[in-house]
Amino acid sequence: MQAKKRYLILLSAGACLLLLFHLGGVQLPAASRSRHDRSRHPDTEEYNLHISPRQKRDVNAGVYKGKRCRMDSCFDFSLCHRNGFKVYVYPQQKGDKISESYQNILSTIEGSRFYTSDPGQACLFVLSLDTLDRDQLSPQYVHNLKTKVQNLPLWNDGRNHLIFNLYSGTWPDYTEDLGFDIGQAMLAKASISTENFRPGFDVSIPLFSKEHPRTGGERGYLKYNSIPPFRKYMLVFKGKRYLTGIGSDTRNALYHVHNAEDVVLLTTCKHGKDWQKHKDARCDKDNAEYDKYDYKEMLHNSTFCLVPRGRRLGSFRFLEALQAACVPVMLSNGWELPFSEIIDWNTAAVIGDERLLLQIPTTVRSIHQDKILSLRQQTQFLWEAYFSSVEKIVLTTLEIIQDRVLEHGSRSSLMWNSHPGGLFALPQYSGYLGDFPFYYATLGIKPHPKFTAVIHAVSPLVSQSQPILKLLAAVAKSQYCAQIIVLWNCDKPLPAKHRWPATSVPVIVIEGENKVMSSRFLPYETIVTDAVLSLDEDTVLSTTEVDFAFTVWQSFPERIVGYPARSHFWDSNKERWGYTSKWTNDYSMVLTGAAIYHRYYHYLYSNYLPTSLKSMVDQLANCEDILMNFLVSAVTKLPPIKVTQKKQYKETMMGQSSRASRWADPDHFAQRQTCMNKFASWFGGMPLVHSQMRLDPVLFKDQVSILRKKYRDIERL
Repeated sequence: MQAKKRYLILLSAGACLLLLFHLGGVQLPAASRSRHDRSRHPDTEEYNLHISPRQKRDVNAGVYKGKRCRMDSCFDFSLCHRNGFKVYVYPQQKGDKISESYQNILSTIEGSRFYTSDPGQACLFVLSLDTLDRDQLSPQYVHNLKTKVQNLPLWNDGRNHLIFNLYSGTWPDYTEDLGFDIGQAMLAKASISTENFRPGFDVSIPLFSKEHPRTGGERGYLKYNSIPPFRKYMLVFKGKRYLTGIGSDTRNALYHVHNAEDVVLLTTCKHGKDWQKHKDARCDKDNAEYDKYDYKEMLHNSTFCLVPRGRRLGSFRFLEALQAACVPVMLSNGWELPFSEIIDWNTAAVIGDERLLLQIPTTVRSIHQDKILSLRQQTQFLWEAYFSSVEKIVLTTLEIIQDRVLEHGSRSSLMWNSHPGGLFALPQYSGYLGDFPFYYATLGIKPHPKFTAVIHAVSPLVSQSQPILKLLAAVAKSQYCAQIIVLWNCDKPLPAKHRWPATSVPVIVIEGENKVMSSRFLPYETIVTDAVLSLDEDTVLSTTEVDFAFTVWQSFPERIVGYPARSHFWDSNKERWGYTSKWTNDYSMVLTGAAIYHRYYHYLYSNYLPTSLKSMVDQLANCEDILMNFLVSAVTKLPPIKVTQKKQYKETMMGQSSRASRWADPDHFAQRQTCMNKFASWFGGMPLVHSQMRLDPVLFKDQVSILRKKYRDIERL
């Protein structure tokens, strides 16, 4: 009896296996067959239309042959040790089709400090072949890319190469197939899945439109912090509804959550050529509701913005929500979020689950208003730091890779996720956060209690009554002065040591490098204090003025603090930026002829700004002070700070022989106008910020005894 049962069970199991094999349920040779088929039909639409889940996995395995690639196994670090982190862009070949978006990427790299035109100096290589859109149905699709890539002389199986991509795969499955073997190359890819993302090797980038600006970009839309931080709508979405296919499940279910009051989730079927053929019973109602609302009005008046997946994992809605300070609620399971390696998205977004859509309204309503305000503020920081332009997206990608290459000099999470962001906090300067002007409050420390004065000398020392000697004596008497550096940019030889007056602090005379204007902002190792007091040789300042300016700077260590102020304006007739030295009720620059700032800005000026701008300054022997103001305002998004007005400053400067010719030169002012517009073009906009604030000592000009005033000498000037 038992033997008969065993026989029947065995017979049944065998029959089931035969039936499954016959119907295709068990396809043992499927992997080899799919690879064979793919090799015969690499770019056929028919192949994509009939791809099975198993074949889809095989496609990914075939395309990502280096799926196990990591920096230590698929990257040659020795190429970077010779010349540092340099990036080479292949020269464009005649007849190659390049989209505007990809051209913006290449132009950004070629205009960056990383670029080299010599492949022998390169650490990283970027193709001039347009790889952004690998959807075979797209007009931007580049054919025969596989052959073109393999024929590149420096390809080397993709080693040390970086490939940018926004769209991959096509209808109906939208796989992450790029249509060619990327070998050991890194991917900077939008809509990349966590399954295919190679941690520490690839970079997930955001999906951006062809209208995304190349440089600059608009500021975030959060103009002020409203308390409580609630808006007209709690949660909104407006976009396409896919009736069938990948990405349709979530968007088809949004109507369950929509209440037409504070949760407004709108979809439309009205897209594609033959949408009416496929419309369902809900389409007409959805379309009518969709047309009632203005998308921008919703975006700017909602606390949270739903970001569901589209056909691909990424969506334009992501960047739109960030800019609008509408906290993104992510509904795209398996999406490796943009720049996930460096950005803590839990501080700026709500990460949802597509399977728990119905719980989303309850979840966002439960978030405390303090948390909402924090999330919203972080969206603005991240937008402006990393996403507002193609340039920032590309430079962030390169900086991430550079951090991997130079591990000992990589940025901390705090640097990436707090103001001013990783693009302006260069780890090569220092590994200690306290050496930067941005993190004192976070670390609970204060800047060094003394300053180093740097006096820019351009005139020969011929008399003991020259302004530079009076200035040196006045600065040396300051209780906060640690040392004085005289930067000798004069064509005459250095004066003998006995020609300089005896002071209570060290006086170090340095010969300027190449006698150019930019040398005054070099990161000299002899500057050992956080604060730098930058002075022109003919500046007239008293010891009291120096002391007061420094005490003000200690409260604003990330800004320029000083005396001579200037302003910018938009000339609508000439359609360009203008520069004015008129005394008005506001200002946007404090000239470095008498200003205090953090020494880090010397490093940033020398290592962040492009050679083209510094060369322009050196050729004109002008505008270095304007360029420093542009740089600091771009970093801080804040104006400089002017301290107590000194009425004779302008008059005394005009009267000094060493600079009289410069200020009287009619070309000098015209050059500064030109500089303003050249600098604004490189920064992608005008970073300078106007201010009407001037800081005076307490009791300044008050009707009390002069003996009660700490900075009494300022009133006597």
